[in-house]
Amino acid sequence: MNFIDEVHIDVSAGDGGDGCLSFRRAKNLPKGGPDGGDGGSGGNIVLKSNESLNTLARFRYEKYFVAESGKKGLSNNKSGANGKDLFIEVPVGTIIHDESFDHKVADLNSNNKEVIVAKGGKGGSGNARFKSSTNRSPRRTTQGQEGGSLSLRLELRLLADVGLLGKPNSGKSSLVNAVSSANPKIADYEFTTLKPSLGVVDYSSDKSFVISDIPGLITGASKGIGLGFQFLKHLSRTRLILLMIDVEGKETKDIEEESKVLLLELKEYDVNLIKKVKWLALNKIDLISKEKQMKLKEYFDKQQDLEVSLISAKNRIGTENLMKEVGFTLEKIDE
Repeated sequence: MNFIDEVHIDVSAGDGGDGCLSFRRAKNLPKGGPDGGDGGSGGNIVLKSNESLNTLARFRYEKYFVAESGKKGLSNNKSGANGKDLFIEVPVGTIIHDESFDHKVADLNSNNKEVIVAKGGKGGSGNARFKSSTNRSPRRTTQGQEGGSLSLRLELRLLADVGLLGKPNSGKSSLVNAVSSANPKIADYEFTTLKPSLGVVDYSSDKSFVISDIPGLITGASKGIGLGFQFLKHLSRTRLILLMIDVEGKETKDIEEESKVLLLELKEYDVNLIKKVKWLALNKIDLISKEKQMKLKEYFDKQQDLEVSLISAKNRIGTENLMKEVGFTLEKIDE
């Protein structure tokens, strides 16, 4: 499945209905006054956030949206019906950009948030509007205004409390799978996770947080190599970043170098994200000796300005305790 976090759509609000040209006619009133009603207003285009959605996939196939136009005015001073607003639902966390002017329209960062991105055209005036003491039989009407049209770029940034950052195949998806109800597909090749997976972690009887396995980072991601920009930006809304490193077949210096590379990529993308890095999880410890486990823990406790945990995501060794400690750390961040 393709990673979908940015799409382009075109929207058009409804046109206003034209004003009506009409004169009152009856048996006892063969030449009555003007009674043409106004046209109805066109429907607006409204984008609305929905927390049950988690992807922009729909917009791969549906890219054009048109709201209902207002109806034409009627005789007997009846206004035409207004066009219905068209609501387009998007995931929470969707940022809307107007491509024509290259600026941000709105950030739908909470559930049921709405924004009108294109306003419907105003209805035209019927000839009854133009009656005056000097013109009792006006034949003038106005047409309805055109609805607004624009091209939008929708960008989805995941809303997660904890983001997992590591190289491809470091075990991030396995960890999300182990500690939450998420079930990401796992395979053994670079950029395995092309669509970030969100999972809810219950770290105590009444407390939980959302964790996301940001796709594997490769060298040069901060410069846009691979899918770097698409993936790194999802870390901007996390409250805590957890580094994950696969220790299988690696010496201590290799593990340390990998952590430096990950932090450097993060720093070069956005220096402020470094402040969110609170944890280092050394994964696949079941594949190394107990003696090496102890040496790694002792070494990185001294070398890193981070909390260090030894885990096996696949076999769920140390994962429950790690999630509890991360949960308690998030509580302190909120204080």
